[in-house]
Amino acid sequence: MKLRDKQELPSFSIDETQWTAIISNDASYDAEFYYGVRTTGIFCRPSCKSKDPKYENVIGFHHPEDALAQGFRPCKRCKPTGQRVPDQEWVSVVTNYINHHYPESLTLDILAQISHGSPYHLHRVFKRITGITPLQYIQDTRMTEAKKLLASTTLSISDIGRQVGITNPAYFSAVFRKLTGQTPAHYRNRSSSNE
Repeated sequence: MKLRDKQELPSFSIDETQWTAIISNDASYDAEFYYGVRTTGIFCRPSCKSKDPKYENVIGFHHPEDALAQGFRPCKRCKPTGQRVPDQEWVSVVTNYINHHYPESLTLDILAQISHGSPYHLHRVFKRITGITPLQYIQDTRMTEAKKLLASTTLSISDIGRQVGITNPAYFSAVFRKLTGQTPAHYRNRSSSNE
């Protein structure tokens, strides 16, 4: 029985046959179903050559419109809607991922994998759209969060560095100083005296 013949709900759990099609990039299942990855918010064709997702993060769709209606964005690599994904939309996927995962280890390669593109192309497009590189965006996001923590908590500077994704305290202080013009301790003292 073809997948289309089943009662069509907007989304469904991926079964073993569909999972095998996804991890083996089986093009014979293209247009039979599409799959979305909850952690990235991107949906693909079964034949997509992107990094294999984790099974528990995958949801199935019968039509691209179903995925779009649930807030998933089309993969830039396999183009499940048949159309090219606008660069602005692609960059939005990356910035959204960074905003939610900045405490984790993030590299250009990781961002390219989650957004289904190449590191070089991502770097070039991201800089053209935002005016800064993805790595600068990560550092800016981390320092914005660090400023909030310095002003509102009594956590140590080392703990704050770890919470924003920089485990080396000296490196955290150097990055903070480079981007803000002051040390974390000086920033904290100025914040508390301004209250």
